[in-house]
This record gives sequence, structure tokens and C-alpha cells, in this order.
Amino acid sequence: MSLSTALNSAMSGITAAGRSTSVVSDNLANALTEGYYRRTLDLSSNGAAGGVSIGSVQRMIDPAIQKSVRAAEANFAATSVTSDFYARISEQVGTVNDGYSVAQRLTDLESALIEATSLPDSDARLNDLSMQAEELAMSIQDAAEGVATLRNKAEDSIVSLVDGLETDLKNLNDMNKKILAAEIRGQDTSGLEDQRDNLIDSINEVIPVQIYQRDNNQTALYTTSGIKLIDGGSVAEFSFDETPLVTPYMTIDNGQLSGLEIDGKSIDTSINGRIGGGSLAAQFHVRDVASVQAQEDLDTMAGDLIERFQDPTVDTTLGATDPGIFTDGGGFYDNTNELGIANRIEINSTIAMSGDAETWRLRDGLNATGIGNKGDTTILNNYGAALEASNTISSAGLGTGDYSAYEIASNLMTNFTQENTWAEQELAFSSAIFSDIQARELEQGVDTDSELQTLMMIETIYAANARMIQAIDEMMQELMRL
Repeated sequence: MSLSTALNSAMSGITAAGRSTSVVSDNLANALTEGYYRRTLDLSSNGAAGGVSIGSVQRMIDPAIQKSVRAAEANFAATSVTSDFYARISEQVGTVNDGYSVAQRLTDLESALIEATSLPDSDARLNDLSMQAEELAMSIQDAAEGVATLRNKAEDSIVSLVDGLETDLKNLNDMNKKILAAEIRGQDTSGLEDQRDNLIDSINEVIPVQIYQRDNNQTALYTTSGIKLIDGGSVAEFSFDETPLVTPYMTIDNGQLSGLEIDGKSIDTSINGRIGGGSLAAQFHVRDVASVQAQEDLDTMAGDLIERFQDPTVDTTLGATDPGIFTDGGGFYDNTNELGIANRIEINSTIAMSGDAETWRLRDGLNATGIGNKGDTTILNNYGAALEASNTISSAGLGTGDYSAYEIASNLMTNFTQENTWAEQELAFSSAIFSDIQARELEQGVDTDSELQTLMMIETIYAANARMIQAIDEMMQELMRL
């Protein structure tokens, strides 16, 4: 080997050591940076020319694990949305040990009715019966308002997610352009690729995606069902019209709520539809399915309760269209107008403590012309029988059949409790899977001990090449003295 060849080899070794030191330093500096992938430097023999050939910086990614992490993360995001909804609904309706649950309020009404029946001439007991009836109506109304709040929250979340998708896709397209420009200039694109992967992760959490690599290190995204999101510089356009206030009467089927369009085409937004699997479809599910079913269950109970007490056979002073103890916004309830009745149910102002407070009418009849026999318990007994009577109802959550008022309240609470339990189980399962797969991905991240060992080895290589250059210099000096 000639001295010039040896010198070139040593210089290439020092250059490679310096470049490797930079890569290892980046790894150590970003050991705790989320979304950072460990780098390695491609080094190879320079062949007959001798020395080291320095290649490109490689990001250490396992595509299979990365794909699994993204699938698990999207599923976790979806189950988080549904679990949060059912947890909040369950809180509104109450649980078995909740003294303020809808079922407990009905039990309190029953207890107050028994007390009033045992001593019908007691104004205090009749007042308590009125207050318990009002508490029951308010608990149903509060639960319905809770459903409305969550439904509107889902609408707001859909708007936010769609806006975020548009921004992320635009940024992803810009990032593809930056990577292409860096490739042309021969620059390291690792940092840009990290940023691109972070954008893809953000998009995937909302809508699960399939990733396709194009020429010149470009990335194309499609949904798992094949809808194009970005490809060749073309970015999908989303269309969603926000509804400022979602009411129980609004549905996507009657056209009062907006669906989702991508590039002008209507998209199935169901939880198992073409964009299913992420948080966006889950929010549509809350808005269009889960909250609608919850509203239906509450309406069924509220409507049944009102009908039991506005029956003229229960209170013979009532006419065919006179409101009873519970009313539809103060008026008679027509069961053909059931939708939203849980939001409108309220106690008759004639007997309400906040109204006329004529609670003696609970004993003598709501439309009685005057105070009657204070010892007469006929109507009070009829109220008790009305609560125990089996009425026919039909609801997805409450079931179809003949049930007493107590059974309906129990079914309501049980249904929401079960939905919450199932949602929690799905969330726990998806969380465990996501955590496990994410841990595997993190195992392939930066190991600081290993990087420090690599740094020590690079230091040794640098020292060896420096010693070679020193030896060559000494030899050259010796030759010059000859």
C-alpha cells in the first residue's frame, strides 16, 4: 500500500468516525423524543480505492410493528370515545348504589305515596309526594339534557377532527415536497421522515390508513377501504356542515344533520363503515346511533310515566285530554309525539311546590272543584296501582313487553350500566393491546447504553486512524530528510 493510499484510507476513516459520532449524538439527544427513530450510518468498503465509503443515514423501523401500533392506536381511540359516552350516560341515569338515580327517584316517589296514603289528611306528606314527583321528572329531564349535551359535543368533535384531518393532510403533502427537495440535494431526510410519520400517526388515529411508498421517497395514504387521502400531490377534500345546535328531532336520515363527503362523494360514517376504526367514525356513532338510542330509552320511560298518571280511570276528575301529575311541558301528552318527551317532562304546576302548591289535589283529584274528604285514599291508591300496572313498551334498550313502572326504571338503569361495562371492557382490552405493541416498538428505540458503547468504539476507530495519519506524517518527514 502506498503512503497516499494509506493516507486516504485513514482520512476516510476519520470522516466516517466523525459522521458516525454525529448520528450517535442525535440518537442520545433524542432518546426520549416521541416519534424519533434510532439512526444508523451505512458504511462499506471503498473497494480497490481503499478506505471507507459513507452511505446514507437509515431510520431503524420495523414496518410490521409500526403497522400494528397504528392499528391498535386507532382502535384505542375509537373505544375511548364510546367508553367516555357510556360512562357519562351511566352517571346521568345513575347506578344501583346511587341515591340520586332515576330508579331511586321512582322508589322515593313510591315511598312518599305510601306515606301519603297512610295519612291522607297530612299536608306535609302530600307536599313530600309532590316534591318527590318533581324530583323524578327532573332526574329524567336532566338525563335527557345530558344526552343532548354529549350529542352536541360529538358534533363539535366531528368538526374539530375533520378540520384537523385537512390540516394534517396539507402538512403531509408539504412534507412530501420537502423530502423530495432534500433527496434531490443529497441531504439527510431522516428528520423530515420522522415528522411525516408523526403526521401519519395523527391522521391514522382519526381514520385508519394504508400507506404506499412511491418513487423518490414519497408517501401515499388511503383508508383501509381504499379511499384516497393523498397521492401524487393530490389531497382529498372533506366536506362536513356543522349544525350549531343538535336537537332530538335531528338525524342524518331526515337530512337535518350533515354526513361526510370526501372529494364530493358521500361516505358511510357508521362505526364499521368505510372510515370505521378510528375516532371520527366513533364520534359519528355517538351522534347518530348511541345518543339516539339513549334518547329513545329515556323517551319511552318518560312517556309511559306520564300516561300512567293522566289516565282518567286513575284520576276520575281528569278529562280525556287533561294533563295528569306529569305533563308534556305543562300540557296533555300525546304518545304520537314521543320524541323528546324526556326533555319536556315536568310536574303539573297546579300541584308543584314551585307553582300553585295545591297538593291536596293529589288526594282529591287534579281537577277537583274543592277540597273533599281528607280521609279518602281512592285516587292515592289508584296512583299506586298505576305504578304497578304492566304497560306494553318497545325500546331497543328497555326491551319489548309488558312492564311496571319500576321494571322500566330498573331496565333503564341496567341497560346503561351494561353498556358502560361493555364499553369499559373493550377500552381495557384495546388499551392493553396498544400498550403491549407500543412497548415492542419502544424496545427498538434508542438504547442509551448501547449508543454509549458505540460511541466508545467510534472513539477507538478515530484514534486508530489518527495514529495512522501521525505515522504516515512521520514517515513522510523521514523521507524528506533523506
